[in-house]
Amino acid sequence: MQKVFDELTTAFRKHDGVLSEAQYKHIAVKYTTLLEDSDTIFILLQASGYPITQQEGGGYRLETFFTPYRKQKYCVIDIETNGSKPGTSQVIEIGAIMVQNGQVLGEYETFVECAFLPEYITKITGIEPEDLIGAPSRREALIGLRHFMEDAVFVAHNVDFDYSFLNASFDRFGLGSIGNPKLCTIDLARRTFESERYGLGYLIASLGMETAKHHRAFSDAVCANKVMEKSLETVPEYVKTADDLIRFSTSSKKERRIKKT
Repeated sequence: MQKVFDELTTAFRKHDGVLSEAQYKHIAVKYTTLLEDSDTIFILLQASGYPITQQEGGGYRLETFFTPYRKQKYCVIDIETNGSKPGTSQVIEIGAIMVQNGQVLGEYETFVECAFLPEYITKITGIEPEDLIGAPSRREALIGLRHFMEDAVFVAHNVDFDYSFLNASFDRFGLGSIGNPKLCTIDLARRTFESERYGLGYLIASLGMETAKHHRAFSDAVCANKVMEKSLETVPEYVKTADDLIRFSTSSKKERRIKKT
């Protein structure tokens, strides 16, 4: 499904956020199997968190293209794992907050059942094997996160790690791909304020987040949200929508200069 997400997003941006039924089907049909038609793919897109809607008069909209970035819902996520590779490791803790317009709308926090926890992970996180006994199974924890995320923008510090690890985990348990647009708070911070380093541990100290417990999922999600809020204080005036913000976060210096002029 990742190819569908990427190709649709490119097409939506090219056509001012709206695709005709024919344009949508042209992309969707590329990935149609004998069991899936373009209407079924639309249902799967929405179920995966991809922010697509169908218009009454026909055609489709990418909602993030039209939603002012302050009114957009962001699911700020952090995970702790018992290793770095999703093929041989697993999530052991999930922390997430749903925010909109600077306000926290909801929280999701859980340990995840795990039979093997390396000692070095305990030293880094403070999570003990006993904490994971009787915790929700991986499938249960991931389903809970899927429901919590809905179609919000997926936000994390070094988002590619959390996004790809969770995506692989979702796929392993038959929960489909993650279609939520993603936003990296490291990328956003680098484009909005000066800092010697942009690792979360350094920013926690430099921004005065005294109560933070680094390398614990919920605490790190809260801190990533604070980094995002600091960045939003100084985004350029040409950033209007959530999609503008996502594109700005990965833009080059040349692209930003062109936008300003």
